[in-house]
Amino acid sequence: MSAPLGYDLIVQQLIPGYASLARLAVALLAASPLASRTGAGVLVAGCGTGAELVEARAQRPDWQLTAIDPSAEMLAAAQKRLGSEGIQWRQTTVEELQADACFAGALSVLVLQSLPDDGTKLAFLTALARSLEPGGQLVLVDLMAPERSPLQNQVDAAWLGFQRASGLEAEPRDLEPLTQGLHPIGEARLTALVNAAGFSDPARIFQALGYEGFLLQRRP
Repeated sequence: MSAPLGYDLIVQQLIPGYASLARLAVALLAASPLASRTGAGVLVAGCGTGAELVEARAQRPDWQLTAIDPSAEMLAAAQKRLGSEGIQWRQTTVEELQADACFAGALSVLVLQSLPDDGTKLAFLTALARSLEPGGQLVLVDLMAPERSPLQNQVDAAWLGFQRASGLEAEPRDLEPLTQGLHPIGEARLTALVNAAGFSDPARIFQALGYEGFLLQRRP
């Protein structure tokens, strides 16, 4: 994914509650048994333009952050925003990182939804679990598949209404990576995948329309 002009504003206008998500995600990790330690290592998988990194630096300047993203454009935008102090930048995927038990915690926001459920999602989650110390926690936020409900059409209409009320006027090419070609799954499938990857059952910590956040912990 490239880093379009105004990317952060687009995401805030597209996803209800996005502006608070980074703050919540970092606060959750900061309260965890392992990442609460001074100087803990934390992985931001798919760092994008750096929203979670900005919040991590504000809340926990002692953390040793590793920021990865396969997109050179995203990494460049995030690095320009944050500089290099306290952050290790890597243009890679978590699978290629091969960091075994290196991190006390990890953040993954709007990444899993873009991966097909053909073994790719499981490989991503397994690599994340492997990168964490036993007992390390992951905050995962993604678009989820809707449950069957007679009210789903109203929910879909509300999402469009939220976008209009937020003043969303992005070009289709800028919206496409966030709205097209995605592979959302339901909570039952997510639970099966994270269990197979080595995590405990997901605990929901955020929901706004189709977007949900979960707290996961690597099993000992």
